[in-house]
Amino acid sequence: MEMFSEEEVNGMSGLKQEGENVEVTCGCTSHRYGDAVGTLRVFPSGDLRVSCQCIPGCNEDNLTPAAFEKHSGRETAGKWKNTIWVIVQGEKTPLAKTSLLKYYNKSQRRSPNGSHYGRQYHRDEFVRCSSCNKERRFRLRTKEECRVYHDAVANRNWQCSDLTFDKITCEDDEERASRKVLRGCLRSPSCKGCTKCVCFGCKTCRFSDCSCQTCVDFTHNNSIN
Repeated sequence: MEMFSEEEVNGMSGLKQEGENVEVTCGCTSHRYGDAVGTLRVFPSGDLRVSCQCIPGCNEDNLTPAAFEKHSGRETAGKWKNTIWVIVQGEKTPLAKTSLLKYYNKSQRRSPNGSHYGRQYHRDEFVRCSSCNKERRFRLRTKEECRVYHDAVANRNWQCSDLTFDKITCEDDEERASRKVLRGCLRSPSCKGCTKCVCFGCKTCRFSDCSCQTCVDFTHNNSIN
């Protein structure tokens, strides 16, 4: 693993590298409902996201650890570092006792009071299909994902079939309004896009080989500075 040494992740169940991030099987146990299992994604930025698989067909994806803890029905929500576990050498081990929080803890220390003030961050965005008129979610965690979204916005005839990272067709249902509110912001799940957490131009979401005015201006200004 590029993000972690072999010693740091030795014996973890479901561990694999996916692009720039690492995925590992995780879970949270409720005394009432039992184990809710999911997949934890760890990003170099310190962001942590969980795809829930508590029941077949569960649509809860891109959850923060705190939201996953609440979704699992954990009675003492609010201590996700200790209640969310991964399997290490066959044993349930709290996240707090693993190396998986290494980047998360670093990102917290870089900003005063543990906030993410001043960080360049890309929220999830939506593009409407020109065929079925449904909005589709774009996650902007890597430069490749930002480029896919950037090109989709520029294409007035963009359709669901053009998605390269999700197998979605016009027949698939649009996300519920309650889910659309959640945009993956590190500060607030329902953030509407304040200047403290959303990036308005960086080397991850602007491209020197793109001829649109936004990218041209960004490249030009960077070359001057």
